[in-house]
Amino acid sequence: MFMHDKEHGFDEEENHMELTILHLYPDCMSLYGEYANIMVLRRHLEAAGVAVTVQTALFEDAPDFEHAGFIYMGAGTERTQKAALTALTAHAEAFKAAVDRGAVVLFTGNAMETLGISIVDAAGKTWLGLGLADFATVETNQRAPEDVIAHTSLWESPVVGFMNKCSMTEDATPLFDKLSLGFGNEEEKGPEGYVSGNVFATHITGPVLTKNPDFVDFLMKRIFSVKEWELPASLPVLPYEREAYEVTLKELSARSGN
Repeated sequence: MFMHDKEHGFDEEENHMELTILHLYPDCMSLYGEYANIMVLRRHLEAAGVAVTVQTALFEDAPDFEHAGFIYMGAGTERTQKAALTALTAHAEAFKAAVDRGAVVLFTGNAMETLGISIVDAAGKTWLGLGLADFATVETNQRAPEDVIAHTSLWESPVVGFMNKCSMTEDATPLFDKLSLGFGNEEEKGPEGYVSGNVFATHITGPVLTKNPDFVDFLMKRIFSVKEWELPASLPVLPYEREAYEVTLKELSARSGN
């Protein structure tokens, strides 16, 4: 169980921290149980005294970007990714406005690719992206399902997870400087993901936040900073999450030879 609020120095009566999480297309873009990323982030935030509201948007909905403090979309098939991109394109300006206001964004799996300039699918058709990033993606006929260990300068611990993609993403400003296991944006063990300001994206699934508590802590710190909330002296820890992370890291490190 979480530690009680009083042990973290929180007083529920004085709590004015509220956050709306906008979860885009969870019915079609949750191929690897990506909804769990929102569940674990919400549990951490609530344990830190934040009142969290999760709003979901389906294809037929107009997403409420105006009130969103955190925006998330997970992985889908190549077909549902294009459907999600088509649905989001109609709301691209509202999405960009939310980013400009400081909303924190996380896109995982092939949701990452929708943020760029374009996606060229395996049949050669070009799909215009949302234009929130300046990279471009080309789908290939070679799928790369494999475990991943990724390294970033944004926090100390490596990130562990899984990747199953059939694409190359060119000219992205990487979230991860290198991989010691797995295929990066353009090459084996190369840089991976994308970051710009408060926009974060990676092909790593897992779901990635359930496997990496330090990634969760990093996002929480960024949210607290954007909202100008006082960060608690110690962030919440879920039962066994760090033990599970250490076991996974040890197993994958042995596989990578590190």
